[in-house]
Amino acid sequence: MEKLFKLKEHNTTVKTEVMAGITTFLTMAYILAVNPNMLNASGMDSGAVFTATALASALATFIMAFWANYPIALSAGMGLNAYFAYTVCLGQLQGIDDPWKIALAAVLVEGIIFIILSFFKLRETIVNAIPENLKYGITSGIGLFIAFVGLKGAGVVVSDDSTLVALGNFGRPEVALCLIGILVIAVMNHYNVKGSILWGILITWVLGIIAQLTGWYVVDPDAGAASLIPSLSASSFIPPSISSTFCKFDFAWIGSHVSEFVVIVFSFLFVDMFDTIGTVIGVAEKADLLDEDGNLPRVGRVLMADAIGTVAGSMLGTSTVTSFVESSSGVAEGGKTGLTAMTTGILFLVALFLSPIFLAIPSFATAPALVIVGFFMASSIKKMEFDGDLADAVGGYLAFLMMPLTYSIANGIMFGVLAWFIIKVCTGQLKKIHPVMYIVCALFIIRVITIII
Repeated sequence: MEKLFKLKEHNTTVKTEVMAGITTFLTMAYILAVNPNMLNASGMDSGAVFTATALASALATFIMAFWANYPIALSAGMGLNAYFAYTVCLGQLQGIDDPWKIALAAVLVEGIIFIILSFFKLRETIVNAIPENLKYGITSGIGLFIAFVGLKGAGVVVSDDSTLVALGNFGRPEVALCLIGILVIAVMNHYNVKGSILWGILITWVLGIIAQLTGWYVVDPDAGAASLIPSLSASSFIPPSISSTFCKFDFAWIGSHVSEFVVIVFSFLFVDMFDTIGTVIGVAEKADLLDEDGNLPRVGRVLMADAIGTVAGSMLGTSTVTSFVESSSGVAEGGKTGLTAMTTGILFLVALFLSPIFLAIPSFATAPALVIVGFFMASSIKKMEFDGDLADAVGGYLAFLMMPLTYSIANGIMFGVLAWFIIKVCTGQLKKIHPVMYIVCALFIIRVITIII
């Protein structure tokens, strides 16, 4: 362990690192319940998604552990999975058979581009070209969007012909239990309970089982209300097959819809790019891993682990794999090396044999996790500058506003970037626009043209 991870150099021990890895896993294991539920909405088999998510998470985290030697774990990114399912599959590709195959192809291409950008060290340049306000506005907007997805999935928010949206029926168990779950996680966070989001999901699920046993929650498969009690036979603990999602790419559609596909890929790139950089730098700063100039040593390896994880995840059958901010919980427990990440990766492999538990968890039990994660992401709004440059302020604001209101992360980014660019041009600030942003705006202008046509 000393040779692999240089524990003495980082002033840590095997026990400390292992406990930190367990803590990180507990705080991010909710993704194994959330991701299958979310991608199932796009038509994917939830069992296959569960296995793909666990395998891709373990692989990417092992690369981070052994190659970069950092205490950072990776998995299918929140926000990116919502974009995959609701914006791409149920939005831009609505009406197409198996739209998730096209979305997986987009994730594959995104990952390959990331590998190239990381190899030539261009990724940081692109991230630095994006105005801070836009970054904060996009992050906050994604938070609102995934919270809205969770509330809608649990029936707390419903559609309404007069007001577009309205409150759901509080007499329904799904609605009541979702709201209870949100409060449970919030209270646990107050008391710094490790794995509070995972515990909140499990408690909400158990309350749902009690509701089923007492007759309040009625099992009706035709209405989408499946039994909440898992099958615990010996054979059920065999990890679900990924045969239905493994390398299931649809490249035929892409040939006749190149511009639309480019926008889909670019939106994945745009969100994942600065999200990863921000997460990695934030976790590294908390672990005191930055050098005296504020730079992260071996950052290329960190970004490459993310890129390889994304390519592997697309081949296995899951959405974009990225560094998880929950890694900071392990760092808070003393994790400083790749041994922390290795421990988390091993636990993802162990979780493969717990599929009956994770797959029996209903969407109303995972909805509180989406709402709370959305809360943490939306808090970035307080970092926005509203009194400074109007282009930055309005661009960030529109990104924040339009994501939940148009039910699309891509639309939010498009509105924010184009508004920022146009205001910059109209106010004579051409010299302040980074050359990279001209390319970004050109892609979104193409997107607007395709929408109009």
